[in-house]
Amino acid sequence: MSLTSIITVNFNQPKVTLDFLRSVKENTSVENVEVILVDNGSREDHEELFKSVYQGLVYIRSSMNLGFAGGNNLGIKVANGDYLLLLNNDTEITDNLIETLTAELDNHPEIGIISPLILYFDQPEVIQYAGFTAMNYLTCRNQGIGNMEIDKRQFDMDSRETGYCHGAAMMCRKADLETVGMMAENFFLYYEELDWCEKFKKAGKKIWFTGKTRVYHKESMSVGKESSIKTYFMTRNRLLFIRRNTSLYNTLFFTVYYLLFACSKQIFAYLLKGRSDLVKWVFKGILWNFTNTKNSNKLGFKI
Repeated sequence: MSLTSIITVNFNQPKVTLDFLRSVKENTSVENVEVILVDNGSREDHEELFKSVYQGLVYIRSSMNLGFAGGNNLGIKVANGDYLLLLNNDTEITDNLIETLTAELDNHPEIGIISPLILYFDQPEVIQYAGFTAMNYLTCRNQGIGNMEIDKRQFDMDSRETGYCHGAAMMCRKADLETVGMMAENFFLYYEELDWCEKFKKAGKKIWFTGKTRVYHKESMSVGKESSIKTYFMTRNRLLFIRRNTSLYNTLFFTVYYLLFACSKQIFAYLLKGRSDLVKWVFKGILWNFTNTKNSNKLGFKI
């Protein structure tokens, strides 16, 4: 029987993580699953509390916040499973998730990484993710498929290639990482799963979506409050993604477009909203790319 390693990362969210562990316990078989929880520099150590809910939990505590990619990579390094299922700690799963995803990988060896249908936990009739369109590398924009649609079971039997997986829930084979490698940790927040998908594509693998199983995500349906950390990393990593995954010519074209149009538009929008405090983080995000031309792991932001 194949083993699946479920990897999740906690950062100062013990209650949410406990709910996640209960969901995994109720919807999986301990015989073919190991659960790895990476505590990503949280203020308090809740190891015993987490283990009281899920016996056999593999607990790893990092002394500092390594970001989404860094935290998951810690879990990947100790995983024993043939399959790796990366799940956000603010998700709750369904009882056929692992069986469905592993079957898709077994039936389609060309698949490198796969995500299920994702719905909003607080409004479970609303779809968050049913795939992504391809990326327009000239503008670094793409579209979510099914996003904000009412779930009428229209994707239930849908299983297909897609542009990108969703970082809240994605599975791959551990063996494929010998070729693909792990996630790039210099993204820290945002775009890291898109970059990882690009690495799978370069290794000749396909990115896949299946609606045959689903996950419920506690992320808000609204975009959420603008913050300095979000502004900084979204600005910084959009350009970093293009630098890492397109040609020099495309990068130069995108940089001109990004500086003259996209970032200027964003700054103007912040000023109209009375959020002039965020403008400096747009500049800091851009500047990082010019001072870290070799994709340094330096964050440029104090967490």
